[in-house]
Amino acid sequence: MTEQSIVSQDMTLKRLFQDFYRVPDYQREYVWGEADAKGEGGDQVDQFLSDIYIEFEAATQHFAPEYFIGTIVVCKGEDQVFELIDGQQRTTTAYLTLCAIRDALADLGAAVPEELGNQIAASTIDWQGLTTYRLRLDVQYEDAGGVLQGYAEAKAADTPRDGSRSIRNLGGAYDTVREFLSTTFSDDQAQVLRFYGYLTNKVKVIRIETPTIAKALKIFETINDRGVGLDAMDLLKNLLFMHAKGQEFTELKSVWKALTDEIYAVNEKPLRFLRYYLLATFDLDSKLREDAIYDWFQKNPKLTGHTTEPLAFAKRLREAARAYANFSRGQNVLGQPEPGIENTRLLGGQSIKQHFMLLLAGRHLPPAQFSRLAAEVEKTMFVWLVTWISAKEYERKIVDGAHKLRHIKPDQFDGFIAETFAKERADLAPQFARTMKEMKSTWLRQFRLRYLLAKITQAVDIQAYGPSESRDRLADYTAGGNDIEHIMAAGADAEAVAEFGERAQDDAVIQSLGNLLLIEKSINRSISNTRYSEKVKGYAQSKFLLTRCQADAQAQLVGVADQITKTVQALECWPKWSMEDVEARQLFLTKLACRVWDVPTIDEVIPV
Repeated sequence: MTEQSIVSQDMTLKRLFQDFYRVPDYQREYVWGEADAKGEGGDQVDQFLSDIYIEFEAATQHFAPEYFIGTIVVCKGEDQVFELIDGQQRTTTAYLTLCAIRDALADLGAAVPEELGNQIAASTIDWQGLTTYRLRLDVQYEDAGGVLQGYAEAKAADTPRDGSRSIRNLGGAYDTVREFLSTTFSDDQAQVLRFYGYLTNKVKVIRIETPTIAKALKIFETINDRGVGLDAMDLLKNLLFMHAKGQEFTELKSVWKALTDEIYAVNEKPLRFLRYYLLATFDLDSKLREDAIYDWFQKNPKLTGHTTEPLAFAKRLREAARAYANFSRGQNVLGQPEPGIENTRLLGGQSIKQHFMLLLAGRHLPPAQFSRLAAEVEKTMFVWLVTWISAKEYERKIVDGAHKLRHIKPDQFDGFIAETFAKERADLAPQFARTMKEMKSTWLRQFRLRYLLAKITQAVDIQAYGPSESRDRLADYTAGGNDIEHIMAAGADAEAVAEFGERAQDDAVIQSLGNLLLIEKSINRSISNTRYSEKVKGYAQSKFLLTRCQADAQAQLVGVADQITKTVQALECWPKWSMEDVEARQLFLTKLACRVWDVPTIDEVIPV
């Protein structure tokens, strides 16, 4: 092959595995079979086998259709081993399939074809007369833990299934193939052999061989342009390696691995992180789609510096990834607990992460200002969710805020908060108040409703008693040891219904926010569905001040002018319980919510 020649060959798997391959340590791990953060996907191995089997079934005695599984890109090293630059997922899966077929045949008591063994490993005899084996495929990324060798050496039973992503995914792929063979062919040795014959003789790839790694990476980029087959995160990695100088290569591999490890450690999607990083770092429109990210990189090398200084760019990305992972844990940039971030996680669940863009943009702030930023984000995010602002709309607002925040100096911070967050909540105040006045438990997801009640309950406790370890963590209030109590329960007994009076079993009344409170699970079980006059005895035993004061605030007075007394005197209580009381308490909670989430009260919506 000449210096600049590129050779393209159409070959069967039989021909493919006559050569030796290695997956370089800078390549991504084996990920087939791995579901995403939502539990979706992960069926690539099943699909691989299913597609081949469909063609296999169509074969007759005289004709068998060929099946093309894709293109691989390789570069031959000095030791005559091909560096596998693109196609390692398909190649590794095909190799594991060969291992699984060999083991299935052995378990069925069938003779394993010598040819099959040679496709997995080649044997040679050294000068001492000892036989050594050389695997046809070697994966070099360290997280593989050498487990592929275990499958190649027919030691599947002793090969670990737990550990890194690669270990789990490789084991899952092997097990998937074994299950496929067992369920499809049962104990039919002949059919397993026939499938093996079809797999190696009729399943084909196009192998593109290049003279240099750089040229292989360029072809990889071209094949996967615009994210076809791989996402922008994978293509960006390739782009960085393609432009890295020789002496940077090793460090770049380490930096990239550290970056992705940070994201995977918190079960996050690297591509979502990359999008949020770009939107937080550059003046990009919030409409930037994940599938447009790679094109953006191609068009903006001067802005990012990823072509001239790929290592420096990767380091900046790693620093942001570390912060992003901390945010996912409810922590600040330094990895310390941050109530505003943790609380927003309790509010948003696993799906809402857009506010991370603001946190990324503000990670340069002094700790006190960053904490305030996190608290303002929490309050505003709650207002957005309660007023049903669409995700698309609040993401746009977040991106606009991030663009401003990047340039904010400490002495400009208060003005930024007022203009960005306080003004937003003020603009939405009428809508917020109207929604809270009509709020039903069915309007919010259960964890979000729990957050609402917990936040209000916590605020009253802190106002009365001050901060403490037992009151500062909202998670202690939302914890499973506490229940959302329906004061007038749907399954209330006859005495409770009679005591309540009109509309006692009206679902609109029962599900009203005014009919809900937070209480310990043990107390809730003891009071069950009894009448209100009995329930309040249980409420009085609660550790939560707001709950204790539900029917009798005077009993909680412990002084004349202390903070506890001031807090209690500001609370309303309800010695009896009826539809009118539910409505009155709902208005009271609405006023309290406006104070807790720093939303201005609107006189025409909330009567004084």
